[in-house]
Amino acid sequence: MASGAPLSADAEEYLSYLVVERGRAANSIIAYRRDLTSYERYLAGRAIGLRDVTPAVLDGYLAALGDAGLAASSRARALAAIRGLHAFCLDERGAPTDPTGEVEGPRVPEGVPKALTEAEVERLLGAVAGDEPRALRDRAILELLYATGIRISELAGLSIPDLDASGGVVRVLGKGSKERIVPVGRCALRALAAWLGPAGRPRISGGRTPGRGDAQAMFISTRGRRMSRQAVWTVVNTVARRVGLADRVTPHVLRHSFATHLLDHGADIRVVQELLGHASITTTQVYTKVSQEHLRRVYLAAHPRARRRPVEGARA
Repeated sequence: MASGAPLSADAEEYLSYLVVERGRAANSIIAYRRDLTSYERYLAGRAIGLRDVTPAVLDGYLAALGDAGLAASSRARALAAIRGLHAFCLDERGAPTDPTGEVEGPRVPEGVPKALTEAEVERLLGAVAGDEPRALRDRAILELLYATGIRISELAGLSIPDLDASGGVVRVLGKGSKERIVPVGRCALRALAAWLGPAGRPRISGGRTPGRGDAQAMFISTRGRRMSRQAVWTVVNTVARRVGLADRVTPHVLRHSFATHLLDHGADIRVVQELLGHASITTTQVYTKVSQEHLRRVYLAAHPRARRRPVEGARA
């Protein structure tokens, strides 16, 4: 396929599906288009149709990406786009098979999440001042993200009945539509009470009546609509810039910080796994690396025989 040539009809339909049905962001679609263009160019150069792809062809493509110097993370991202395309073709476009099922993706080195320190979290949470509706909403968003460790997409999907303020818990619908109950601390409950009270949510839309689908949304915009994942992320990023933490904050950073700080203060990893909604404890264990480094620093600073220089007067 020549450079700049259009994608196949199947691939274009898949990208449309990601936008319309899955709500993928523009940057994600650009990345998917780039990966799928490269993939279809490779197939065209070998006169292989999309529905004639075999696991061996996919292995060859991934090997070619590696030979071209692409990092394992970039190859894994490309394979994710290709898996999605073939699954879409199988489910929606009448393809006979999905060749990606037998293909093993490249191993991506595990990265240790870079959590904020507790002091940095306090700076972030304390950065929203004022009692106007928008400030009450943004403060409640930040407090709830750190108090519960829920994903930004999970927070955007919350409805008012999901909160049991008297019980101090919130019902969260996670990945795979799996429901879990997560405790909510007193600071977040106080912020939510202020947001849901007369001075907050009822006033933020300037008297506009929310649509039927938005009437019970926990967090709404100034137009009275349920906030999207992107809108919630914009709130977090805006506040982070205000306190000089924009380079430290990612969509998952408060979730990382939630898990790391719990482990730092002695929480059992199985409890953290349940709170995060991880199906496997292996996913949660990445946070223990952060906590172990914290423990090591504390040990080196506090143990008299672990210091670099012996304590004066101590016996060897």
